Amino acid sequence: MEALARGGVEIEPDYLILVEREIYRHDESQYVGVEDWNSGCTSAHAQLFSRIRPDLHKLVEWVNSRFHARVYEDPYSPFCLIAGNNGDADTIHDYLEAYARTVPQLTVVRNDVYARFSHAAYNKGTALAELTRRLGFSTKSVFTTGDHLNDLPMLQKQFAGYLAAPSNSIPEVKEQVRKEGGYVSRFANGYGVADSIKYYLETSTA
Repeated sequence: MEALARGGVEIEPDYLILVEREIYRHDESQYVGVEDWNSGCTSAHAQLFSRIRPDLHKLVEWVNSRFHARVYEDPYSPFCLIAGNNGDADTIHDYLEAYARTVPQLTVVRNDVYARFSHAAYNKGTALAELTRRLGFSTKSVFTTGDHLNDLPMLQKQFAGYLAAPSNSIPEVKEQVRKEGGYVSRFANGYGVADSIKYYLETSTA
């Protein structure tokens, strides 16, 4: 709510997907959690994180002994990272992903220099699919756009018929959007999103 207010957003979205996984529904002047989805999400993460807690000390020690980075715990993950720069973040990301491959359902969510552990079954893609189901929409009618690694799970045809990326997206996002038959705008940020919507409105035969 604070972010929407600071951004001067006059139209309040019907739904919000927060922390890449939780769904909230607009109800008068506030947003209310979609309880069955969010409680399942919380439970799955609690079970997963209980399995990795014995390993957290060595992971934190590995990072702190090699990089100037901040590692901390928040309500959404026992391991959160703010790296000093993207080069360091890339190296740490590779190390964390190697560890995650040894733990079923564990994944690393990354955006720029920020990263955290998460449950592989709950991401922007699966949350979008759940919202699409609840609204009774066809996946083919859904538009989605993103610019960084944490957006990759939802930038797939199985979740949306219309995929897009602004010009300032990282190469991995542009590559996946093109591979999935989506549209990469020549404009950056919000201008790229608006251009992508315009593109699909003009070219869609749906």
